[in-house]
Amino acid sequence: MRAVAEGRVDQIIVYKIDRLTRSLTDFAKLVEQLDQAGTSFVSVTQSFNTATSMGRLTLNMLLSFAQFEREVTAERIRDKIAASKRKGLWMGGQVPFGYDPDGRTLAINKSEASVVKHLYDLYQQHQNLREVTDQAKKLELRTRTRPRSNGRISGGLPFSRGHIHHILTNPIYAGRIRHKSEVYDGKHPAIIDPSRFDKVRGLLTTNSNKTRGKATYGLRSPLVGKLFDETGDNLTPSHTQKYGRRLRYYISKRLTTGRREDHPDTWRLPAEALEHQLAQVVAQKLSDPTAATNLTRDLSAGQFLKIETRLQVPTARQKTLSLIERVDLAQGAIKIRLCGKKIADHLGLCSSEINSLVLTFDAPFQMRRRGVELKLCFGDAPPEIDKTLVKNIVRARHYLAQIFDGNSLAQIAKAETTSSSRIKNLLELALLAPNIIDEIAIGQQPVGLTSDYLIKSNLSPNWAKQLDQIAKLRA
Repeated sequence: MRAVAEGRVDQIIVYKIDRLTRSLTDFAKLVEQLDQAGTSFVSVTQSFNTATSMGRLTLNMLLSFAQFEREVTAERIRDKIAASKRKGLWMGGQVPFGYDPDGRTLAINKSEASVVKHLYDLYQQHQNLREVTDQAKKLELRTRTRPRSNGRISGGLPFSRGHIHHILTNPIYAGRIRHKSEVYDGKHPAIIDPSRFDKVRGLLTTNSNKTRGKATYGLRSPLVGKLFDETGDNLTPSHTQKYGRRLRYYISKRLTTGRREDHPDTWRLPAEALEHQLAQVVAQKLSDPTAATNLTRDLSAGQFLKIETRLQVPTARQKTLSLIERVDLAQGAIKIRLCGKKIADHLGLCSSEINSLVLTFDAPFQMRRRGVELKLCFGDAPPEIDKTLVKNIVRARHYLAQIFDGNSLAQIAKAETTSSSRIKNLLELALLAPNIIDEIAIGQQPVGLTSDYLIKSNLSPNWAKQLDQIAKLRA
């Protein structure tokens, strides 16, 4: 169709018209595109002239019969599959793990069947899919390997949680055949006893209904769909567990499909801190008397005083964040756009009291990095000393002094209960230029200057070159 649109096709020749399409709707759209491109089509075995009304009627009748034939054939196939499954026959498709195809039924693959039984044993023991997945990985249980037509071998991978859940809930392992919402007795032998399968299925249903916490996680990320980075990529909610606590983040969507090494310009912001700071910035902006001036025009003194008073009323963080319509992140500045209708509701005003309720403003900030995590500090943020970096520099100078005393890396490692490689890495920090150390001591180092960066960046021992390299972090 691209060639047709480009005008490179004059005529399309088909054996029969139903070889072109068997759908009246599709054909109407196709004819419209062909007419726009000046392209005609010819059927070798059928003669009709679409320039006349009789020819168009004949064509529509032929297509109606072709569509009817297609739909009847599809119904017959669906009925045949349903009838065969009611008899317990296997109707093809991907062969389930644990079985081999055997005509219209399945035969047990003994080596794979033992893996299936082991997975059921693990779930009855732990009753937790994540734990079963971890145990299966430790036991090196693998999926089936499949040779491809190009000579490559696929499969042979550790079981994923989804794959294990499918095995534990697939009635085919209990000797049954499923068709849509119905389950029938199958002709193939069962790997798992039906009563045991029902018991495991019941455990899965019960465990999936357990309450996973008091909070409603849909309300835990009020900025979802509102945060965008400088590339236009949406920041999506994410979380991790640490010491029994749920830590939330907003991360660039590119990180959900790739590694950070592939996308060095992505964002990973702690959600609680970001929401708190944005709520403060918005509340401060709305409490500023100039905000009322920007939001109103040609109002009387009494109306202005009434609006100004309402703007200064403090609100909860959740309500303040609900006023935000969009937040655009960029290096060093953040643009916040507030929703006009929600501001009006917040102020208790009707549309006739305010001419314009769209408020967009910039909020400058500083970025401070801790590993892969960024922290935004709005306004004139006070210096923040990287205690970990300072501690590592002191430790590195201590190691260097011991080397000057004639001790080897192995001796120092044994005395300090650490490794020689760790000492060797930290020694890079003992060779920093005095100017850089002074900035680190008062918390004025550039964003991204961390222990990890200094260890991995192969800093030159030349102090002048070090200063040039660190200066690039400020750019």
